[in-house]
Amino acid sequence: MASLGWLTRRRRPTTARSVLAGEAAAEAARLREHELHEEHEEEEPGTPEAVEEEFPVAGDTAAAAFFDLDNTVMQGAALFHFGRGLYKRKFFETPELLRFAWQQAYFRLAGSENSGHMQEAQDSALSIVEGHRVSELVAIGEEIYDEYMASRIWPGTRALAEAHLKAGQKVWLVTAAPVETATIIARRLGLTGALGTVAESVDGVYTGRLVGEPLHGPAKAEAVRALASAEQLDLSRCAAYSDSANDIPMLSLVGHPYAINPDSRLRAHAQEHGWRLRDYRTGRKAAKVGIPAAAGVGALAGGTAAAIALHRRRR
Repeated sequence: MASLGWLTRRRRPTTARSVLAGEAAAEAARLREHELHEEHEEEEPGTPEAVEEEFPVAGDTAAAAFFDLDNTVMQGAALFHFGRGLYKRKFFETPELLRFAWQQAYFRLAGSENSGHMQEAQDSALSIVEGHRVSELVAIGEEIYDEYMASRIWPGTRALAEAHLKAGQKVWLVTAAPVETATIIARRLGLTGALGTVAESVDGVYTGRLVGEPLHGPAKAEAVRALASAEQLDLSRCAAYSDSANDIPMLSLVGHPYAINPDSRLRAHAQEHGWRLRDYRTGRKAAKVGIPAAAGVGALAGGTAAAIALHRRRR
């Protein structure tokens, strides 16, 4: 990743740092968009069914779709899977692995993000990659996708993304995961690109610092806003998909918000505002609020016994 030294590094108020993170993510995503499609990648297996006929609208190039990644497109958190892959390659020791494993178990059990856990995981990842070359981590990320992520893609959510692509629209991942990891996933799924957390690098080497803050909550909305402006998109004709109430700012930006595998807060908010719902975690369909007929009902992987015990003790 090119150095982003042109951006100021002093600590800013939270709102300004969210804007900085969002603008940096949009800039990085646009720089990578052409790169994503330079080489033809074989599509992952899966045969999505049709999505409702009237949406997305074919040929509407002023529209695009924005997908959260963790627990929306993929079971679990990309950052935790990435940590497992780095441990396998001896980037860190067993105590750090146990922390990653616990965070992943908690995430899968709760079915939603916890900003404290996400921040802790982000800090751990930054300290681990500091001093390593960006190109090295990108090459490793390709291997980690095959090892831990490819089998965890929700077929139903992928069907929705493919419907937008077939309609001639661009489709972007929007995630707190590192932009390099998010870009790999987007390319493997045949998507347009990815907005992700931008880690600072100088001369192709990670410094251990972020540009702005993790692309989480309000920062995601700022990234979508910045990208829409650069791409001349009409947000009222765009769609956004997420599982988490943390992404209500992003979902509220667009004319077509979807709650996918929603946590309880997002489900309540979606029902109150008439947003579309879809749940791929069980055999049942979500409450019908303009549900698209997408394919693929995934199975929710349960947490580990230890995580369940912890959860019960804390209730």
